[in-house]
Amino acid sequence: MGQDRGKYDFYIGLALAVSSSIFIGGSFILKKKGLLRLARKGSMRAGQGGHAYLKECLWWAGLLSMGAGEAANFAAYAFAPATLVTPLGALSVLVSAVLSSYFLTERLNLHGKLGCLLSILGSTTMVIHAPQEEEIDSLEDMAKKLVDPGFVVFATAVIIIALIFIFVLGPRHGQTNILVYITICSVIGALSVSCVKGLGITIKEAIAGKPVLTKPLAWLLLLSLIACVSTQINYLNKALDIFNTSLVTPIYYVFFTTSVLSCSAILFKEWEHMGTDDIIGTLSGFFTIIVGIFLLHAFKDVSISLATLAVSIRKDEKNGPLLNGMAAHNHSSYELLRNEVTEDFDDIESGLPFDSVSRRNGTMTVS
Repeated sequence: MGQDRGKYDFYIGLALAVSSSIFIGGSFILKKKGLLRLARKGSMRAGQGGHAYLKECLWWAGLLSMGAGEAANFAAYAFAPATLVTPLGALSVLVSAVLSSYFLTERLNLHGKLGCLLSILGSTTMVIHAPQEEEIDSLEDMAKKLVDPGFVVFATAVIIIALIFIFVLGPRHGQTNILVYITICSVIGALSVSCVKGLGITIKEAIAGKPVLTKPLAWLLLLSLIACVSTQINYLNKALDIFNTSLVTPIYYVFFTTSVLSCSAILFKEWEHMGTDDIIGTLSGFFTIIVGIFLLHAFKDVSISLATLAVSIRKDEKNGPLLNGMAAHNHSSYELLRNEVTEDFDDIESGLPFDSVSRRNGTMTVS
C-alpha cells in the first residue's frame, strides 16, 4: 500500500509540475506583450520604477497565468520531492521560447531547437535519478528542519546576498547587467520553495482535521511566502522589461534551479540517500539542461535553420573546385615569377649590368 501510494503521489506531482511549466511559460509572453504595449503608449517603464503595468489587462492575464502555474507548482511540492519538481521548470523555458517565436517575433533558430531538445533530455534524466527526501509528516518535523544550523547559515547568507543586490548593486548595475535582477529572484526563490513545502504540509494536516491554524509556524511560512513571491515578481518584471525574454527565462531557470537544489540538499538532506549512479545522473542531467539553455539563447541572433544549412553545404561544394583552380593558378604564377627571377640572375652572371635589364610585357630590353 505504501509503494502504491508513493507511485500515486509521484504521478500527481509530475502532472502538476508539467502543467505548472505550461502556465508559467505562457505567463512570460503575456506579461511581455503587456509591457511592450505600455512602452508604445509612452508610459513609464517598469525598469525605470514605473507601475503603469497594474492598469494593463495583458499583464494581469500573465499574472493570473503565473498564479495558476505557481499554484500547480505549490501542489506539486506537496506530493513530490523538490529535486523532482524543480528540474521540470525547464519546460517553462521551452514553452516561453516557442511562444515568443510566434507572438513576440523572437526567432527560434536551429541552435534554439537543439537547446530545447537537450533541456528535455536533461530534465528526463534528472527525473529518473531524482533523490528521495527525508519524510516530513508534520509541522513539528518542519520546525526542526528550519532551525538546523546548516539551514540557518544558508538562509542568512541568502538574505544578506539579496539585500546587497537590492540596495547596492541594483541601483548601479540593474539597467545594464541582466544577472543583477535575476540573482535577486533566484536566491529569494530558494526560500520561497521551502515555505511552499511547509505550507503543503500545513494544508495536509488541516485536511486531516489537525488544528494547524493555531500554530505560529503556519502563519510565519505564509507571510514569508508572500514577501518572497512579491520580491520575485517585482524584480522579474524589471528584468523582463529591460532584457530579451528568450534571454531572461533560461538564465533565470539555471540560477533558480541551482538555488533550489542547494536549499533542498541542506534542508531535506536529499543527497545523503543517493547512490553514486544517481548523483552522477542528477548532475549530468542538470549540466545537460545548462548546455541546452546556453544553445537556446547564446546563438539566438544567428539566422540558421536546416534549409539555410543545406544551402550553405551546397555552396561549399560548388566553391570547392573553384578554390582548387585558384590554388593551381597561384601555383603557376609563383612558378612563372620564380623563372623570371632566375633568368635575371642568369643575365647578371652572363656579364650584363643588373640595372640595365628590364622586363615589360614579357619582353627583355637592354639599355
